[in-house]
Amino acid sequence: MVRTRPKYSIISVRGLILLYVLLCILTVLFSHSFFIATLQEGNPPGVLNRIVFFTVPVVLLVFMAFSIIRLLRDMILRRMGSKFQSRLMAYFVITAVLAAVPVTIITIQSVYELVRFWRSIEINTTLQYAQNLAMENYTMNLDRFEKLSLEIEGLDEPFPLELPEALRAIQDFRQNDDGTWTSLSFRGEGPELSAPPVDQQGFVSRELPRDIDTVRYIQIPQRGVYRILSYNLGEGFDAAIAAMENDRARFDVIDSLELNVKPLVVYYYGIFLFPTLLMTIIITMSFSRRITQPIVELAEATTRVTEGDFSIQIISRPGDELGQLISSFNAMVQNLEKSRNALLKAEKISVWQSMAQQLAHEIKNPLTPIKLSAERVLRRWRNEPARVGEILENSMLAIIQEVESLSTMLTEFRTLSRPTELSQSWTMVRDLIEESIGLYRGGYPDVQFDIGHVDAAISVKMEKRYLSQILTNLIINGIDAMNGVGRIEIRTDLVKKRESSYCRLSIKDTGKGITAEESAEIFTPYFTTKESGTGLGLPIVERIVNDHGGTIWFNSAIGVGTIFFIDLPIDENQDNQ
Repeated sequence: MVRTRPKYSIISVRGLILLYVLLCILTVLFSHSFFIATLQEGNPPGVLNRIVFFTVPVVLLVFMAFSIIRLLRDMILRRMGSKFQSRLMAYFVITAVLAAVPVTIITIQSVYELVRFWRSIEINTTLQYAQNLAMENYTMNLDRFEKLSLEIEGLDEPFPLELPEALRAIQDFRQNDDGTWTSLSFRGEGPELSAPPVDQQGFVSRELPRDIDTVRYIQIPQRGVYRILSYNLGEGFDAAIAAMENDRARFDVIDSLELNVKPLVVYYYGIFLFPTLLMTIIITMSFSRRITQPIVELAEATTRVTEGDFSIQIISRPGDELGQLISSFNAMVQNLEKSRNALLKAEKISVWQSMAQQLAHEIKNPLTPIKLSAERVLRRWRNEPARVGEILENSMLAIIQEVESLSTMLTEFRTLSRPTELSQSWTMVRDLIEESIGLYRGGYPDVQFDIGHVDAAISVKMEKRYLSQILTNLIINGIDAMNGVGRIEIRTDLVKKRESSYCRLSIKDTGKGITAEESAEIFTPYFTTKESGTGLGLPIVERIVNDHGGTIWFNSAIGVGTIFFIDLPIDENQDNQ
């Protein structure tokens, strides 16, 4: 089975979306303090802000670097789908950048125009005028309050019957002999004082919050008596003065940033745009893999089908738009496999018919010399019985030889035609290989046997006699192909096909090789290139391998040699070794 899952996935799409949401949350949480620190206080961003806004892009750059490196590696290795994925990713990235460029230009231009318009208003001059007017008004009020204080001082009564409009309160104090103060009277509104602020006549220096929106004037109408006159400067006077001073300070900060406004705008915009752009690229690369991977796997599966593997099935994700195409492909492969099975069945019937005809022909061939030998002996016996001994031995030996050939042919045909008796026993591969090649080392000293890549721990689910028959046939064929001089290499490898584990047994010789014409008939019964061969050895080997759930195939090159591959089921417990 082939599963449509993206390869080389460092982080899932859900993880990327979660990281994007986290980036948005961080932006909301830190952007306020980020701008406040710069625009209101004139200070550069704090360490925490810089760490947050530089750590996220660095992490995203690492993710993107890994993805780009793996994509480049796939392109260098010319892996299927890498070019399509790179083009798709390039289209997405170009689209994202093109979409960001107008927004960037408009944002920067808007900030420039806003700052230019702000500077054109000349807020500082306006604030200075307002402060000057406030100070002039304050001075005029002091003059008016002083005149009013002198008028009140000339009155005989301790308090006037009606307080003037500007006068908020009048409070008299007497100083005791011990230096303490006693409040004699209070008239008006506002908080009463516990003692005179100073002990000299005239205006009192204002202290906040005691004197909010108030000016106090001290009179000494008689010795030891102090009169405090509290005048109203107007509701919100001090708050207005403080607001003007605060705004003036903030505009001074803006003035100090005027020369750096362009790099600041680029910096602020970059720290928020760059991570978003990186995130867009990473998500684009991930989605491009998810889009191209099913197509790549479909192409690979099609290639494998063309090579004859009809067992492949692609598992698609639920709700995938390619699901219908993949389902159609799976149905097509299943139909092809059914058609192939039917064709193989018809071919097998045809093969058995051909085998029967060939067997009849092969049996007929030795019968002719047997008949001729018998007729020769019979004819000599009838005509010249005394001389029958001259031809008897040769005729009998010819008959015996032909009968033995018939017996061998019939035995191999019976082996080929009857079902293989499957066994639940396990056979250690290396032990049997060593035993098999031991029979030929002495008889073929010019043949070098190499079994250094045979795993001693591998066992296959097959009786020893069947595996021995496979090895014997292939080793003899290799020795014959090399004319008794060369090298035979036997090795084993563990492979995984679909959901099963196999031992891949390979036997390689350095012989003359198999031609293309011979390759098409190599497993056909009674096809042989040897003068003394029966043509049933390799068909029997194929039958044994197939009956045990395995497969056999070969690769060959003229003048280089031939290598036979056999995949046999292995012990399930070896999967985890």
